[in-house]
Amino acid sequence: MLTPFKALVIGDFLLDTYITGKVKRISPEAPVPILQVEKEESRPGGAGNVAVNLVSLGGEVTAVGRIGNDREGEGLKKALAKEGVNVSGLIEEAGYATPVKKRLIASSQQILRVDREKIVPIKKEIEEQIVSQLTRWIGRVQVIAISDYAKGFVSPFLLKKIIEIGVQKKLPVIIDPKGSDFTKYRGATLLKPNLSEAYKAAKMDEEESLDVVAADILLRSEIETLLITRSDAGMSVFEKGGRFDFPVRMKKEVKDVTGAGDTVLAVICAAYANGLPISQAAELANIAAGIAIEHIGCARVTVSELTQRLAEIRTISF
Repeated sequence: MLTPFKALVIGDFLLDTYITGKVKRISPEAPVPILQVEKEESRPGGAGNVAVNLVSLGGEVTAVGRIGNDREGEGLKKALAKEGVNVSGLIEEAGYATPVKKRLIASSQQILRVDREKIVPIKKEIEEQIVSQLTRWIGRVQVIAISDYAKGFVSPFLLKKIIEIGVQKKLPVIIDPKGSDFTKYRGATLLKPNLSEAYKAAKMDEEESLDVVAADILLRSEIETLLITRSDAGMSVFEKGGRFDFPVRMKKEVKDVTGAGDTVLAVICAAYANGLPISQAAELANIAAGIAIEHIGCARVTVSELTQRLAEIRTISF
């Protein structure tokens, strides 16, 4: 189904921390639950979650982004390297703090998320350092994934350079976008916003037809394909040739939607690297999202899991 490939993941790398336990009583100090901690672990988040998912799908992955000169950044870098990700493209930026999302979970339910982050535009010297290496990095891969979490790393200038080189090399550039201006992604192969992001980018009310919204984004951003994730409605793909809908493919109950978008981005990239058409890429991504949300926290979906689920639902024949 998927053969080994090489991918470049560029974007905002975060550290996700999960603190799990049980709530058995309310604090006498204030009407709040007391979480009795049983386990604490950290995993790569944001673009890092995309990278480890790509490794699970058979990819040889190079990560390009920034981390802080802090304990969290060092932990994130080590965690990625342990998963087999090439971290030579992760640059320490002075004065930048590695973003951390800390989730408190009780009885398989997230009860609180604590974010520690500061949105800082990428420094010019860091931007230039990365641009100087882009041609070398891109020349080694079959697909480019950009995971934009709007933390300040993915600048318009950096985007322009990545997409330009990707087009020159005839490589697919797959982007998970953020913000209300999708024109900064002009020329990319595929954009993957969620439903609310798509309406925001088109500057339209949710009463407007999704077809109209998609047509506006396709025109403004000059992309080949628009894939809109729609939560429990599945996902829809829009191209100049028309619209294709993919219903939810799920076998168990939803436990946590954390990181599902990262999983979708990774599977789409793996499919494009293997030369699969968007119809098959979207179907695989839809199934993978269904698997991911059956787990607590960011989950890695493997080729064997995809193969097994495909056999169960019997919707695609390769």
